[in-house]
Amino acid sequence: MNTYLIVKWLHIISSVLMVGTGFGTAFYLFFINRSRNVEAIAEVSRLVVRADTWFTTPAVIFQPLSGLWLMQQTGLTFTTGWIFASLALFFLAGACWLPVVWLQLKLRDIARESRDGHHPLPPRYWRIARYWEWLGYPAFIAVTVVFFLMVNKPF
Repeated sequence: MNTYLIVKWLHIISSVLMVGTGFGTAFYLFFINRSRNVEAIAEVSRLVVRADTWFTTPAVIFQPLSGLWLMQQTGLTFTTGWIFASLALFFLAGACWLPVVWLQLKLRDIARESRDGHHPLPPRYWRIARYWEWLGYPAFIAVTVVFFLMVNKPF
């Protein structure tokens, strides 16, 4: 197997890790929040932060690096329509994801304090959770469209 195919495979695997981990952790935090179970919310939010640190962050870093390398190897440019659109959507998703990371840290800390203090989650937790959720929708749509563009290369 040549270097190009190895990098392409890693690019695909890292995109799956990035989107899969993001969607999976969002799914669990979204639904555990609806349980209002402070202990469960504290544990899931802790694991969401860990998954983003271990899986999503390295993939987010690797994606543009490997994508740019693959683009250069194939002779494509930023003016190629699907590449330009993919990068724009990737940066849109990133603009949503960066505040989400900060919000997840806050959610984790508030949930831990509530669990340790044996009291319900404060209104501040639920306000932050709403922002976290609202930022997730455009990010998920953006990366889903990027997958379409990478596979179909429509323009």
